[in-house]
Amino acid sequence: MHWLWAIIVGFVLGLIAKAVLPGKQHQPLWLTTVFGIIGAVLGNAVATWIGVNETKGIDWIRHLLQLVGAIAIVGLGEMVYTAVRGNKRRMV
Repeated sequence: MHWLWAIIVGFVLGLIAKAVLPGKQHQPLWLTTVFGIIGAVLGNAVATWIGVNETKGIDWIRHLLQLVGAIAIVGLGEMVYTAVRGNKRRMV
């Protein structure tokens, strides 16, 4: 069941990251979800590293770190995706 939550959280974080980033992103929705999952994992790792992984109540700092991680990964992933796929789209 944890994998289902990872997909849902990755999807939501990926969409939020896409909305926050300026300009139009060209990556497909499934890739945005994967980047959101990777960003959430990265945010959890940083939260564990600084010692705020589990707190009483809502883990706002951990969620913020997950969102920052998703924004970073979606942004970097968009640059890589455009570099790899962008030239092929212009030739067609």
